[in-house]
Amino acid sequence: MQIVIIEDEIKTAKALARLINIVEKDAEIIATLQSVQSAISYFLLHKAPDIVFMDIQLSDGLCFDIFEEVKIECPIVFCTAYEEYALQGFNANGIDYILKPFTLETLKNTFKKIRLFSTHFQEGSISSDVTQKLLPVKDKKSFLVFQRNKYQAIPIEKIAYFFIKNELPALFTFSGEAYFLQQSLKDIYSLLSPQQFYRITRKYLVNFDAIKEVEHFFSRKLLVHLKVHVAESLLINKNNTTAFLEWMDQR
Repeated sequence: MQIVIIEDEIKTAKALARLINIVEKDAEIIATLQSVQSAISYFLLHKAPDIVFMDIQLSDGLCFDIFEEVKIECPIVFCTAYEEYALQGFNANGIDYILKPFTLETLKNTFKKIRLFSTHFQEGSISSDVTQKLLPVKDKKSFLVFQRNKYQAIPIEKIAYFFIKNELPALFTFSGEAYFLQQSLKDIYSLLSPQQFYRITRKYLVNFDAIKEVEHFFSRKLLVHLKVHVAESLLINKNNTTAFLEWMDQR
């Protein structure tokens, strides 16, 4: 069984590899990657292994960014140090979600699932119980902004999209107002409802209610039109079109 580990902490990656080799005697760790970019480069050049163990927070961003550039056609086990984490819609094959620090018992249960899913695994599928574990218990209701010496709470339902403006995170309302935020886009990303917001690009997190229409574009991409002003074209990468349309259809 060939395995790829994507983990930015070297000690954690080594500890995970050691436990994997104890639990699964025929396991072969063929690559250990530490960042989003290294993972993208690897999967552009190599075929998918039998299983990928993937940390959610990597040195240069969230693992979700990987799926915007490449398609990983094998089961994936997501790893994190946090008990709750919002999952945006993405084109992945998740079969389990495990918490750090890893234990032998955790890995034994994970490999039981791997063996179970190996005969039923289909490209693009994701275990519903994994999805539920990844969803936040409580969605954030509003974001606090500061402008003209005043603080104001902007309710989520009034926000059309979050984006990067002049290298700073900001939100844009349905009424056409833009406000800068203190949180990073990565942190904002983790607080939003995955049913309501979708990460169109690395710079844009879009509210479902802000989408006017979607049209086919060159190179099998999708062009998303919003009901409000947006400064640039919002294009869905061809590798993510299926996941995006499935997200649109989940209403």
